[in-house]
Amino acid sequence: MPGGTTFAFCTTAIIVVTVIYSYIGFRDSGFCEKYMFALPEILTGKEYHRLFTSALLHANWNHLAFNMVSLLLLGRPLEIYLGGAQFLLIYLAAILGGSLLSLWIHRHHDYRAYGASGGVCGVVFSYVLLAPNGSLGIFLLPVMIPAWLYAILYFVGSFVAMKRNKDNIGHDAHLGGAIIGFWTTAALNPDLVRLHPKIFLSISGLSVLLFVYLVKNPLMLPIKAFLPVRVNAPSASKPRLKQADNAVALDAILEKISKRGVQSLSQKEKSILEEASKRMRQSNQSE
Repeated sequence: MPGGTTFAFCTTAIIVVTVIYSYIGFRDSGFCEKYMFALPEILTGKEYHRLFTSALLHANWNHLAFNMVSLLLLGRPLEIYLGGAQFLLIYLAAILGGSLLSLWIHRHHDYRAYGASGGVCGVVFSYVLLAPNGSLGIFLLPVMIPAWLYAILYFVGSFVAMKRNKDNIGHDAHLGGAIIGFWTTAALNPDLVRLHPKIFLSISGLSVLLFVYLVKNPLMLPIKAFLPVRVNAPSASKPRLKQADNAVALDAILEKISKRGVQSLSQKEKSILEEASKRMRQSNQSE
């Protein structure tokens, strides 16, 4: 096993830098716009730094505190055990994994987001592989459960929530970060895989099933960013933004029809298509 350290320098440095960037973002919306995860700017403008810098920004103090406390509680023992270099690699790989999964899922959407949750989830799942029989708490509930059970429940729950698209949480970034953090830890420490083969196979199996699902259903309907998607957007622009979201959703549905046929549409997608057809007929009649 890799040698550890006696002081979690990388964990501390990440927390300090994240707090500074987030504080600046709280006070300057333009700073947020410059460094947040913004799909058009990444794909068209090739501003790839946003894949990482978005993890340094947060919506408010509560969101920042939740992520940083979680990082401190699990990141510190993880870094002390694995060493600073491995910990930093796992954290950055998890951030990149979460960003890339969001980028792929939302490539047809107007999607903006920020937060360190992908990296934190990578640290959580790294801890799960390191100590699957350890205990993890459930937020706001005085309950401690085995780390391996926490991982499976979190994975399944996030997938169901991502599929339903009924909340404002970026479950795709969480899952991407968790999976890449878990696999990066396994790649760097194959002894952990041999020690805990069941947990490795279980989480890896769920990951493969997730990717199979996304390959078969790549054009998910738009999901709002897990934080305010547009910073200080004027209220007068809301109808325009809504129209843009509808247009993006319609483009994705039409592409899905061209590739897999109209029978592949879900009921929600059919409703959006029917509504668009209705609006087009009404527009033609008015002309």
